[in-house]
Amino acid sequence: TALSAAITLSESTRKIDRALIDEVIEQVMLRPKNTYRIGITGVPGVGKSTLIEQLGLEWIQRGHKVAVLAIDPTSPITQGSILGDKTRMEQLSLNTNAFIRPSPSSLSLGGVTAHTHEAILLCEAAGFDRIIVETVGVGQSEIAVHHLTDCFLLLMLAGAGDQLQGIKRGIMEMCDVLAITKADEQNTTHANKAQAEYQQALHLFPAREDGWYPQVLTTSALSKSGVNELIETLETYLQWSLARGFDNRRLSQKKHLLEQTWWLHLKMQFANDAAFQEKWKSVEEQVLHQHISLAKAISMLGKE
Repeated sequence: TALSAAITLSESTRKIDRALIDEVIEQVMLRPKNTYRIGITGVPGVGKSTLIEQLGLEWIQRGHKVAVLAIDPTSPITQGSILGDKTRMEQLSLNTNAFIRPSPSSLSLGGVTAHTHEAILLCEAAGFDRIIVETVGVGQSEIAVHHLTDCFLLLMLAGAGDQLQGIKRGIMEMCDVLAITKADEQNTTHANKAQAEYQQALHLFPAREDGWYPQVLTTSALSKSGVNELIETLETYLQWSLARGFDNRRLSQKKHLLEQTWWLHLKMQFANDAAFQEKWKSVEEQVLHQHISLAKAISMLGKE
C-alpha cells in the first residue's frame, strides 16, 4: 500500500506532492540494492503481458521478488487510460512476492512515463530485486526504456515483416535479447525461421563495445516453452554485465536522466510563469495568422 501511494505521488504534478516524493527518493537512493532491471518492448499484440507473467512466476520460484511497471497508452483525445494490464496477469497479481503497477503514459514519448525511473527506485527500496518495465508497445525509434533498464528485451512476431525490417537501425540495434513470441502449434515453423533470419540480421550490425552478441530465442507463454531458456539468457546477460562493469550503464543512464529531467523542469517552470504564458499567447496568435514564421516565434520566445 505504501509503495502504491508513493508511486502515485511520483506521478502527481502538484507542488506539495512533488516536494514529498523528492524527499522520499533522496532517502531510498542511499540504500544499497542488488537489483536487475529488465525493459520489455514490442509491437502491440506481441504478447508482452502474457510472457511477463510467466517470467515473473518463474523468477519467484527461484526466490526473487518481482515488480512489474506496465505503461498504458494515454488517449490524445480523452486523456484517459484503460490501465488493464493486471487482468492479463491474474496468477502473478495474486502472488505475495509480486507487485504490478499499471501507469498512464500521459502522452510521454518513448513507451514509458516521465517518472518511470522514480517508480523503479521505489520498487527497489520496497525489496523487489527483479524490476520489469513493460512499455506501451513501440515502434523502431522508441527506445526510452533502454535508458532506464539494465537489459533490453525486444519481442517480435514471426511473419511480421520481411528480412529488411530486421536490419533497420533503431530499436533492433539497441536490444540485448530478442525473443520470437507465440512459437507454438502451427506457428512453430514460422517462429524458428524468423529466429534464424533475425540472428543472421544481427550479424550486420557493428560489434558492441561490451562484446555481447544479442541472442535470439523462440518462446511461447501459452505452452510455456522457451520460458526457462529466456530466463537463463537474461540471467547470463546479468552476469556478463557484472563482470564488465555493471555500473557503467547505470551511470550513463543517470546522465541521460539528468538532461531529460532538466528539460522537463524547464517546461513546467515556463508553464507556471504567468508572464511567459501571456507572451506565448501573443506569439501563438501571430503564428496562426501567418504574421511571423516558426523560427521568428522561437526567437521571440527565447528573449527576455
